[in-house]
Amino acid sequence: MKNKILFIAVSLMVAGGCSVEETSVVPEEAPEPSKIANVPDNAEHGVLIAKFDAGFVPQLEAMERTALLTKSAPEAPTPELENLFDGLGVISCSRVFAKDDRNEKETRAAGLHRWYLLKFDRDKDLKAAAEALAQVAEVSIVQFNNKPVRTFDGQRAAFRDEPHPSTKAFTPYPFNDPYLFWQWHYINNADQAISNTSREGADVNVAPAWKLTGGDPRIIVAVLDEGVKYTHPDLADNMWINPDPDPEMNDIHGYNFVDNCDIEWTREGNVGHGTHVAGTIAAVNGNGIGVCGIAGGTGKGDGVRIMSCQIFSGDDSAGDARAAVAIKYAADHGASILQCSFGFEAGQARYDNAFEAANPLEVEAMRYFMSKKNCDAIDGGLIFFSSGNEGAPMSGYPAAYRDYISVTAFAPDFLPAYYTNYGPGCNISAPGGEINGHSGGERAAILSTVVSEIDEVDYGYMQGTSMSCPHASGVAALGLSYALQKGKSFTREEFQNMILTSVNDLNCYLDDEVKTTGSTIKLMDYYGQMGTGAIDAYKLLMQVEGTPCLNVPVGKAYRASLAGFFGGGAKDLTYIGVEVPDEAREALGIEGTPKIYEGELQIKCSRTGCGKIKVSAIAGGNRVGSDVVMGGIPVTKEVAIVSRTSQSANGGWL
Repeated sequence: MKNKILFIAVSLMVAGGCSVEETSVVPEEAPEPSKIANVPDNAEHGVLIAKFDAGFVPQLEAMERTALLTKSAPEAPTPELENLFDGLGVISCSRVFAKDDRNEKETRAAGLHRWYLLKFDRDKDLKAAAEALAQVAEVSIVQFNNKPVRTFDGQRAAFRDEPHPSTKAFTPYPFNDPYLFWQWHYINNADQAISNTSREGADVNVAPAWKLTGGDPRIIVAVLDEGVKYTHPDLADNMWINPDPDPEMNDIHGYNFVDNCDIEWTREGNVGHGTHVAGTIAAVNGNGIGVCGIAGGTGKGDGVRIMSCQIFSGDDSAGDARAAVAIKYAADHGASILQCSFGFEAGQARYDNAFEAANPLEVEAMRYFMSKKNCDAIDGGLIFFSSGNEGAPMSGYPAAYRDYISVTAFAPDFLPAYYTNYGPGCNISAPGGEINGHSGGERAAILSTVVSEIDEVDYGYMQGTSMSCPHASGVAALGLSYALQKGKSFTREEFQNMILTSVNDLNCYLDDEVKTTGSTIKLMDYYGQMGTGAIDAYKLLMQVEGTPCLNVPVGKAYRASLAGFFGGGAKDLTYIGVEVPDEAREALGIEGTPKIYEGELQIKCSRTGCGKIKVSAIAGGNRVGSDVVMGGIPVTKEVAIVSRTSQSANGGWL
């Protein structure tokens, strides 16, 4: 195809190789405890990371943070410390997390002040140095400063601005962004221009959610990725602005933790990955240009904010130490969500303890992030990772770790994308796109913002769990925005549970058939393995406001018990009736008037959509009390109906 530059954006993966079989696998049995956490797969020369015992830290702190370990330093080290480092060949020693009076108390409470960066001659044998350092009684952990290596296939697709070859009538779109109709991942109308196998409702169901909220600037999402192009015309207004930037860092919209300088996005080797991810979360809605973001606002400056924490730059990347600093920076500067489309290949770690043991610094930094309350809606931070793109029957780490949300990917046909990891460790699914095997080609991938200096246009397509992950974090950002609007507050665990249960069923499509797109997969292999289901923005907002949802299959008369609303005696109550507002009737295509028989609601919806109805009953007796009649109290319950071509196996209630 002329001018076509296909992009299959795999997650930013650590280590080389593309298959699970080629990956070194951690044994099922835990190894013997060792102070040396990892191996130098791609370690920075001349650098080791060490965690010291708390009682030894005061001696380290007696030195200037960046001073050379000589007696000419402002505060000379004690003879014991000087002899220790001289014997190891240490040139300099500094805290991994620099002291900042604004959050030093929290830093020390988390034990992060105990981590130090030790520098040696560049040609120093790091393995020998690590072994020697591990023999020091005051050293708790030694970690090589490894750098993650990204594995891309180098293809991407620039957006072609052309008329939409409409094949069916479409409902009006909620915003005036001209390319929204290509973003099937938000609103999937089974558009044949996307794919001839496109399935209605294979999206994140954000359109009805946008009627309630578009986002809130008090919610900050930190994007750990390539640098986000903060001057992008569809991102600039939703970029986080540091209210108190460091004059030395110039960290206005975040920071480049690879090069220790301003955020950049044009270095050779960059592909616009971070900018694409950011657009899915918060491209500005209603500005009359480009695309929409899930939590990009309503055109009134009300979108969530993107903080760019750059850990990949060209062909280089931040080592373990700087990546941990980026995570802590996000926590200390107000982020409530950490968006991470990168990880190790599936199989490099097979259980949580192995991951913790090999990555102790990053794990502690992420725990610090999860402990920070940065908005009134939640008491800690949420962390999202892409599950991985090897097509492996397990999630990669860090995504698989029990405290983080691992996101798998589906295509516009509502089937698993051929590349997605699945199975143990995978928590939830979201649109990731799929180019190969679809009639619409790149249109079946994810459309978002890209870097014009690289692609000569501002918008483009990518696919991968790298793309499904920001759909999930964007929905979470929208949910937190709505919680602020409603004055609601949740624990981190409560809100995470709400996210993981705000889903639509995928299993109903997974049968004995095979799917042939980028490769051939057996659909039954994915049954119950894609996480809890496909994330649904509207359902999350309903959980925030406390309105139960009822899943109703399209085109079928459906019966659901009202015990979830009116208790165990629901079948014996007297019901006054069902109120169906015109908006809900139109959105759901409700035929006739829903009826209630023996405590069951009977309803039929002819189209995919969402809407609220009210069901009223009498508490006590079979008539309502009045001035002249003894009777019961009227009770009205509101329920959100979500009609989809699929139906959850739980009988419909959420």
